[in-house]
Amino acid sequence: MKKIILAIAIMLCSASIASAQDAGKWAIAPKMSIYTNTAINDAVVGLGASGRYSITDNWRIEPAITALLHNHCSIDVSCDAQYLFHINDSWAVYPSVGLTTNEIDKWAFGMNIGAGCDFRVANNWDLTAGLKWQPMFDDHRTNPVVIMIGGSYRF
Repeated sequence: MKKIILAIAIMLCSASIASAQDAGKWAIAPKMSIYTNTAINDAVVGLGASGRYSITDNWRIEPAITALLHNHCSIDVSCDAQYLFHINDSWAVYPSVGLTTNEIDKWAFGMNIGAGCDFRVANNWDLTAGLKWQPMFDDHRTNPVVIMIGGSYRF
């Protein structure tokens, strides 16, 4: 009898340890972006990924890296803070603000200001879309507008 009680206690402790690692604390998100209003004539396509870490149920940070595919391949590195408004169990919308550095025409540093939404399509999978404006801190640079679509897998 003592072994059965001990086994049940171990199972309950194991279940409580596993539940402390709720799905949604970390996520990986592959993305495709279109950079408009760039310093070069055409829009620039970007392929990249981001990581998401949920600080609370509503706050998360999202560092990202994107390869910009134009005449000279370059990168965009950013980190955003997002506040999630949970519309229901499947939908969330969020405003986003953060910092970015990229090399569209030359290296520059700036901000990200935007918004997006997540839609749950499976237990750990979301579709995500967003729009952000990147005001850059140099004098002559145009400020790109980035349209993004992708997916995310939550751990």
